[in-house]
Amino acid sequence: MSDIRIATAEDQILLDKEAKYCSYGDTVHYIEPPRIFSRCEGSYVWDTEDQAYLDLQMWYSAVNFGYANPRLNNALKQQIDTLPQIASQYLHKGKIELSEMIAVDAKKKFGLDGRVHFNVGGSQSIEDSLKVVRNASNGKSLMFAFEGGYHGRTLGASSITSSFRYRRRYGHFGERANFIPFPYHFRGPKGMTKEEYGSHCVQQFARLFETEYNGVWDPKTNQCEYAAFYVEPIQGTGGYVIPPMNFYRELKHVLDQHGILMVSDEIQMGFYRTGKLWSIEHFDVQPDVIVFGKALTNGLNPLGGIWAREELINPKVFPPGSTHSTFASNPLGTAVGLEMFKMTSEVDYGAMVMAKGKYFLEGLQDLQKRFPIIGDVDGLGLALRCEICGPDGFTPDKATLDYMVEEGMKGDMVVDGQKLGLILDVGGYYKNVITLAPSLEISYPEIDLGLKLLEQLLVRATKR
Repeated sequence: MSDIRIATAEDQILLDKEAKYCSYGDTVHYIEPPRIFSRCEGSYVWDTEDQAYLDLQMWYSAVNFGYANPRLNNALKQQIDTLPQIASQYLHKGKIELSEMIAVDAKKKFGLDGRVHFNVGGSQSIEDSLKVVRNASNGKSLMFAFEGGYHGRTLGASSITSSFRYRRRYGHFGERANFIPFPYHFRGPKGMTKEEYGSHCVQQFARLFETEYNGVWDPKTNQCEYAAFYVEPIQGTGGYVIPPMNFYRELKHVLDQHGILMVSDEIQMGFYRTGKLWSIEHFDVQPDVIVFGKALTNGLNPLGGIWAREELINPKVFPPGSTHSTFASNPLGTAVGLEMFKMTSEVDYGAMVMAKGKYFLEGLQDLQKRFPIIGDVDGLGLALRCEICGPDGFTPDKATLDYMVEEGMKGDMVVDGQKLGLILDVGGYYKNVITLAPSLEISYPEIDLGLKLLEQLLVRATKR
C-alpha cells in the first residue's frame, strides 16, 4: 500500500487559502490532506490529478440518479433559457405541477388529501414542518424522536436530532425532543427475533401513556404534552438501521390513540433510495407529514419541502405568509424535480432498485462470511449497511473503519489494471458503520467493482 499522500503544489496553494479564508464550520475534513475534485460523471468523481474514485455515498444520497445525469442536467439547462428566476410569491407552472404530482401520488398511496409546501433544503423543510406541527397542536413545542435520529443542524432541526454535540454550544429555542430507543436489532437484547424486538420497543414507548406519572400524558383531559413523533423510517446518519416491518404499524397505532402526529423524514431515504418513492411506504402506515429534500433535484439546485395532510396545511389553518424563503419553489429546482418524476415513471424504477440492492446485499453477505470484522450487513433497496467490529464480530471498531476510509481515498487500489479510489461514508451510533448509498443508476459491473474494492480495503485492514 502507498504512503500518506502529499498534496500537489497547486492543491496546496488552494488548501492554504482555505485555511485562511474559509469557515471550517460548514465542512468536515475526514482525511488529511483533503482531496480537491475537478469533475464527476455517473458513479465517479475525479480529483485534480485526474485520479478516479468510485463513489458509494453519492453526496449523502443527494445524487441518487448519478453525477451529471444528462437528462436532469438538460432539464436544468432548458429552464435557464426560459424562466430561470422568479420571486417565490409569484406562480410558475413548475411549482404547481410538481406539487400536484407529489400530492396525487400521496392520495393514491395513503388515501389522504394533502398539499405541498416548498423550501430550499432538508433542514429548512424540517423547520417548516415544525411550524405546521406546532400550529396544528396549539403551540406544543415538545416532540418525540429516535435515538440515532438525524434531522439537520438548524436550530429547530438540531433540537430533534439525538446528537447533543450539534446543539451543545447553542442551547434550546423552543422545540425539544424526548429521544426514544430505535429497534436496532443487531445491538438489541439477545433472544428476540427482529419482529419481537420491534414490538418490545413499541410496548416500552406505550408505557409512557399508562399513567400521568410517566410525564407525557394527562388522562383527565386525554391530552399528550408532545405534538409529533419525528421518524426516519430507515435511520440515515444513525447507520442505515432498518427496523422490523411490523414496527411502524404498531407505533402508529399508539400515536393515533393519543393524538400524536407522525412526521416521516424522507430527506435521505426518499426518491427511490429504498426502492420506493418514500421509505415509509414499506411499512403500511399513513404519515401525517412527509419531509423531503436532497435527491429531488439530484443535487443540482437546492429544493426541499413537505407534504402534509389537508387538515394540517389548508389555507384556513396555515395561511399565506406562515413561512417564507426567497428561493422556495424556485423554477430551476422544480424543473429538475418534474423531470426526475417523469424519468422514474417510465420504467419500474422501484423494481430496478430492489433488484440491484438485493445483488449488492448478497455481495456484502459474502464478504461478511469471509471477514470476521464485519459484524452486520443489511439493506433495503440501495440503502445498505456494513458494520465494522472487532475480532468478536460485535464490539464497535471505529478506528478500523477510519483506516479503511483513508485507504480508500489514497486512490491506489488496482482492479483489472485500473487504478482507483473508493469513497465511503461513515455512520452509526459508534461511527463504525459503512453507510452505502450508491447511485441508483449504478451498473451491475460497477457493483462488482465496488465489492472488489471493499474486499481490498478489508484485506488491508486485517493485515495492518
